[in-house]
Amino acid sequence: MPSYTVTVTTGSQWFAGTDDYIYITLIGSKGCSEKNLLDKPFYNDFERGAVDSYDVTVSEDLGEIQLIKIEKHKYWYKDDWYCRHITVKTPAGDYLEFPCYRWISNDKEIVLREGTAKLVTQDITQTHKQHRRKELEDRQKQYRWKEWHPGFPLSIDAHCHSDLPHDIQFDSEKGVDFILNYTKAMENLFVNSFMHMFQSSWSDFADFEKIFVRISNTISEYVMQHWREDFMFGYQFLNGCNPVMIQKCTKIPENFPVTHEMVEESLERKLTLEQEIELGNIFIVDYELLDGISANKTDPCTIQYIAAPICLLYKNLENKIMPIAIQLDLKPIKNPIFLPSDAQYDWLLAKIWVRSSDFHIHQTVSHLLRSHLLTEVFAIAMYRQLPAVHPVFKLLIPHVRFTIAINTKAREQLICECGLFDKANATGGGGHVELVLRAMKEFTFESLCLPSAIKMRKMENKEEIPYYFYRDDGMKVWDATLNFAKDVVDIYYDSDKTVSEDSELQAFVKDVYVYGLRDNEASGFPKTLKTKEMLVEYLTLVIFTASGQHAAVNFGQYDWCSWIPNSPPTMRCPPPTNKGEVTIEYIIECLPDRGRSCWHLGAVWALSQFQDNELFLGFYPDEHFVEKPVKKAMAKFRKNLEDIISFIQDRNKNKKLPYYYLSPDRIPNSVAV
Repeated sequence: MPSYTVTVTTGSQWFAGTDDYIYITLIGSKGCSEKNLLDKPFYNDFERGAVDSYDVTVSEDLGEIQLIKIEKHKYWYKDDWYCRHITVKTPAGDYLEFPCYRWISNDKEIVLREGTAKLVTQDITQTHKQHRRKELEDRQKQYRWKEWHPGFPLSIDAHCHSDLPHDIQFDSEKGVDFILNYTKAMENLFVNSFMHMFQSSWSDFADFEKIFVRISNTISEYVMQHWREDFMFGYQFLNGCNPVMIQKCTKIPENFPVTHEMVEESLERKLTLEQEIELGNIFIVDYELLDGISANKTDPCTIQYIAAPICLLYKNLENKIMPIAIQLDLKPIKNPIFLPSDAQYDWLLAKIWVRSSDFHIHQTVSHLLRSHLLTEVFAIAMYRQLPAVHPVFKLLIPHVRFTIAINTKAREQLICECGLFDKANATGGGGHVELVLRAMKEFTFESLCLPSAIKMRKMENKEEIPYYFYRDDGMKVWDATLNFAKDVVDIYYDSDKTVSEDSELQAFVKDVYVYGLRDNEASGFPKTLKTKEMLVEYLTLVIFTASGQHAAVNFGQYDWCSWIPNSPPTMRCPPPTNKGEVTIEYIIECLPDRGRSCWHLGAVWALSQFQDNELFLGFYPDEHFVEKPVKKAMAKFRKNLEDIISFIQDRNKNKKLPYYYLSPDRIPNSVAV
C-alpha cells in the first residue's frame, strides 16, 4: 500500500503549540485518503517550534495530490494551534510544500493547496477553482470594510484588537498596548513625577533637561545642544522626521510678501532674491493644511493654539539650507514676516512655531494617513481579493504583517475620542480628524511614488541639493524594491495581457480605489492595471510605503522630537502679531506644560522602538513562495540591500548627524508600531 510522509512544522511564537487531536486528509486527482490522526505514542506532538513527521498509509493510488485537509478536535480545553507549513513526501519520492502560516482554532478545519503560486487563469481542475473561490468567500466574511470616521480611508470592521481574525492579531497584545507602553516609557525615562503636572509651566529651557534622557553621542543630544541654530532648523526639512515638506520655490506666493530688501542680509551671493530663485537656491515650506484646524479644547484650563506658517529657506555658499523668512499665518495682514535679523527671541519663537506645525503635519498626515492608514487599505483589499496561492498575495503578505492590528489598537486607544492623542497634542480633540480629511483631498498616487514625489517638489538634483539623505537613500531602497517586484512579476506574468486578464488582481486594485481612496478620481489611483510596468510600480509603492517610507517618518521621532522646544506638540499662547515683544519668559509660557511634555516624551519614545522579533526588509522567514526562481530573486534583493547598508555606513562614518532611517537593516518589512 502507498505510503506518504507528512512533516508538520509548528510556529515558535507564544502558545503556538497544541495538545488537541490533529487529523490530515490527502485529496488527490484520483481519490481521497481516509482521515488520519497524526499521533506518535508516548510523544508530545505539536509543541511550540516542533517539526514532527508521520507516515500516512493509503489503500489506493490517490494520483496527484491537489489539497490537504487539516482538522483539529478539542482534547481538553480551548487550545489554538499555529501551523507554519506541512511537507508531504509522495511514494515516488517527490516533496510537496503546503504553506499555512495560520492559526487553527477549536474544531476548525483548513484546506491547503500546494505552494506553487498560480494565477486564476492557470487553475484547470474544478477542485482548485472551487478551493480558490471558497477561500475568498470565507475571507470576505472575515475581513469586512468599515467607516471609522466619514471621509477617512475605510478600515477593518473591528471594535478592538481581540475582535480581529486570530491570524492578524499580535502574538502578545501587551507589546502594543499604547497605555501600557506610555506608562512603561515614563518609567524608563524617569519622568513619572512630572506626568500629571498639567498646566504647570517650566521655568526656562534648561528646565526641560529634567525630563531629557541623556544617551551620549545620539542625535537627540545633538539636537538639544544645537536646536536654536538656523542650520539645525533647516537641516531637519531634509533629514529630520518629516523630510517630505520642503520644495524648491519658483515664485514667492502672493500671500507671503517677502521682498529682496527684507532678506538681503541673508543672501550670501550678493544677488537679488529673484536671481536666487532663478538659480534654484530658494526653498519653501507651506503649512496651509493647518489653516483653521480646530485646536484642542479637551482641557478647559489650557487654551491651545495651532498656526499655519510659511517658511522661506536659502541654500548658502556652504550648501546649508537656512531659514530667511517666516510668516506665522497664511494672511499677511497683522502677521509680520519674521527675519533672522529680528530680535533674538522674536526669531526663535517664529522657528518654534514652524517646528510645532511641522510636528502636527508629520504625525497626522505623513505618519498616520500616508503610511499607517494607507497600508491597512492595501492589507484588507489583499485579504479580501487575493487567495493564498496568488503570487501577489505571497509577495505582499510580509509587508502587511501586524498593520491592521496596530491600527486597530490606535483607533482603540490613541486617536479615538478621549484617547492618548488628546493628552498632549494641539490637534487632539478632533483637530487631527479634520486634518486627515483635508489631506485626503491632496492624496495622490503620484505623491506616494518616491521618484515622482521628489520631482513634484523639484528636489531631485543631487548637485544642487547635495545633503538630502532621505532622497538619496530612499531612491536606492525604492529602486532595489522595484527591481525585486519586477523580478517576481516577470516570473508569473508573461505579458501585459496576463496582467489585464487577472481578475483577482483587478479586484484587489479596485477595492483599494473604491474603499481606500473613497472613489476619488482626483487621487490618480488606478482602478485597473493594464501593463506589467504599472503592476511593478504599484507593488513597489505598496512595499515601499509599508517599509521604507514608514521607517523614514517613524523611527527618528525620539531623535528629533524628544527635546521639547525643537518639536512642541502644542503651544499655549497665540502666535505673536507684533515684533519686539517676545521675551524668554513668554516663550516658556508658550511651550507645553510639564504634564504634556512628559506625555509627548513617552509617545515619541514608544513609537520609535522596534517590535520584538522585528523582521527587516528583504528577510522572509515565512516561506509563502516555494519556487526556486523567486528564492533567487529574494537573494538578489537582499544582496542589493546589503550594498545599500554598506554605502550608508561608509557615508555616516564620523558624521555628527548620521542619517540611518533608510538603512535596510533598520527598515522593518511592515508598519507594525
